[in-house]
Amino acid sequence: MATIRNLKIKTASCKRIVKELHSYEKEVEREAAKTADMKEKGADPYDLKQQENVLGESRMMIPDCRKRLESSLADLKGILAELEEAKQKEGPEVSEAESTVADIEKLFEASES
Repeated sequence: MATIRNLKIKTASCKRIVKELHSYEKEVEREAAKTADMKEKGADPYDLKQQENVLGESRMMIPDCRKRLESSLADLKGILAELEEAKQKEGPEVSEAESTVADIEKLFEASES
């Protein structure tokens, strides 16, 4: 049985993962700029290799984060559907969850195009 409490938890989880995704995207940009700068300045090959490893690890986190977001979004949609079946689909928590779902779907659409 879906409850408002579960809805709040899943909504907060989705929001946290979205923040995490944006953080990783910014980190990749920052590390890519740092790597390019090191190449430009002719940095030590070992340091450059280490920096490229850091960049690669940051890039690997984005797909993982997206998978977790998709899973969390599916859970949130499921709870919203259960609440609708139970005719409990009202209140600020529900509207917040629906806006979170819409925001995440826009995020996915923007990244696919």
